[in-house]
Order: sequence, then structure tokens, then C-alpha cells
Amino acid sequence: MLPFKLIYSDGYYLPIGEHVFPAEKYRKIRERLLASGVAETNDFLEPEPATDEDILLVHTPEYVDKLATGTLSSQEELELEVPYSRDLVDAFWLAAGGSMLAARQALVDRVSVSIGGGFHHAFPDHGEGFCMIHDVAVAIRRLQRDGKIRTAMTVDCDVHQGNGTAVIFAGKRAPGDWLPWTSGSALNRNRPARMHSADAEDVFTISLHQQNNYPVFKPPSSLDLNLPDMIGDGEYLACVGDALSLGLSMFKPELICYLAGADPYREDQLGGLSLTIEGLKRRDALVFQIAKAERIPVMVTLAGGYAQDVEDTVTIHCNTVIAAKEVFAGE
Repeated sequence: MLPFKLIYSDGYYLPIGEHVFPAEKYRKIRERLLASGVAETNDFLEPEPATDEDILLVHTPEYVDKLATGTLSSQEELELEVPYSRDLVDAFWLAAGGSMLAARQALVDRVSVSIGGGFHHAFPDHGEGFCMIHDVAVAIRRLQRDGKIRTAMTVDCDVHQGNGTAVIFAGKRAPGDWLPWTSGSALNRNRPARMHSADAEDVFTISLHQQNNYPVFKPPSSLDLNLPDMIGDGEYLACVGDALSLGLSMFKPELICYLAGADPYREDQLGGLSLTIEGLKRRDALVFQIAKAERIPVMVTLAGGYAQDVEDTVTIHCNTVIAAKEVFAGE
């Protein structure tokens, strides 16, 4: 039995037809975890969908109404990059419910993993990049509304920058209100980075991503690490450690929301970094070790993953659960 809960529903499946996004990965991850003995059936909790009230904590009434009535414009659906359907709306509402449950459960068990979610390209008033609703933001705002937490930190290790996250939690930041990161860290070796110079708001956002990749325009997070093409395990792991060290020296969250993207993998179809499967597991373990040492609960969503062989993506995501099990064993 795992020392924490996994959040999963068959309803996580995105009905988008043949697509580069492997919608079947969620089911495959659950099956692999059970077949390998990593997890048992009673380790899983099934979420309820978020309510419209929950979604409106982040998204505009106009956008929510368009999703409910199927009245997205052609341009809005084009930006979304997945075909609209009412079933797809239901899947995203469920993903948001799963992230809310994972966040609540993390406060109990120190860690919880939603086998889904991490849709970080969704904006308050539109969707982009396969992301209709920002489930992580909804989870944070719901816990804040309920008085469960006051502050949170997002740690986004998807290969693509979390542009929706940055905009949703931008707070009072002004254009150009940034300082270069010039510490003696690994990032100082031609690693473009930027850091918010003003006092943090109630959510501190960290994004480690490939610079030369989607999205073209990257709105500023609290801390952005724009990584060069083909960076490998060693340098990447140093960047993760440095980013968390700096972020946690500036801001003390009551919850870490970790987007454990599988797409920094060297054989990912939409990525351009060069991490190995083992390197990605070490990344996950590092995040969990730091969260544990700092006594900060961590909720996990899986975000992107588009390996040429979907089984590689499944392995990477399963390894996230295994890393959490190894780090939090005995908690």
C-alpha cells in the first residue's frame, strides 16, 4: 500500500480522436501501477467534477458560458488545438476536481498524485495548447477560498513554459519588473533566467522549460528558467535544485503544486531537451526530497508527455509515483 493517495478516474480520458496528445496514457498508467505492484486498488480515490463555481474562481463567466454552450469561435478552438465537444468539457471539469482532491489530500498525507491534470496553458478567458481549464489554478484558489492554505508555489517542469499559470497568478507585477538571476549557480552558465523583483503575491510560480519551444511569447512567471536546447540530466537537475533553493528562500508556501511533465524526455515529439528516463525520475525525487525536508505538502499533476513510444511516457509518469513512494516511505 502506498503512503499516500492517487487520484484517478476513467473520465480523465480526453475524447479528442487521433492526436499527438496520448489520451490513453492515464488508463495505461493506472494499469501499469497495479500490474507492477507499485499500487493497490485501495490506493486510488475517484474525484468528483469541479463545480461551475469552482471553475469561476479562475476563469471568466464569458469563457465558461462559451464552453457550456459550445459557442467557441473558430479562432478560439484553433488556439485550443483539440476539437471541442461537451464530453471534453466534462473531462476538464473532472480533471479540475481531481486536482482539488489531490491538493486536499496532500495536506493530509504530505503528498498526493493526480494521474492527470497539469493543464498549464489555459488562461482565464481562453484555452491554448491542449488545455481548456487550468485545473491546478482552480485547486489552489479553491483551497484558499476554503481557508485550507494561504500561499502556494507552482513548480512546473513541463518542457513548455506555463504561460497560463504565469498570467493567472501575475498579481501586481509590472512589465519589466524583473531582475536577472546572477548567482553562482549552474544557471549562471549562459542559462537565461528572470526573477520577479517585487514582493511575492499569494502564489509563487516557477517554470523550468525549453527556451526555443512553445509558447513563442512567454509571460513572466515569478521565476522563469529558459533552458537551452538538448540540456541533459546533470545540468537540468542542477537547475531544478537551484530554482527550488532560490524560490524557497524568497517565498514560504503552504503547498507545492508540482507539474511533473514527461516531455523533457529526449525522445519526446514536442520537446527538445535531452533527459533520460532515469534522469526524470531523479528530478521527481529531488522535488520530493526538498518538499519533505522543508515540510511542505506537495500535490502532483502529470502535465505533458508525447514520447514516440507511449509506453515511455507511461514509464516516466509511473516513475513519478515510484519516486514519491521511495521518498515518503515511512511518513
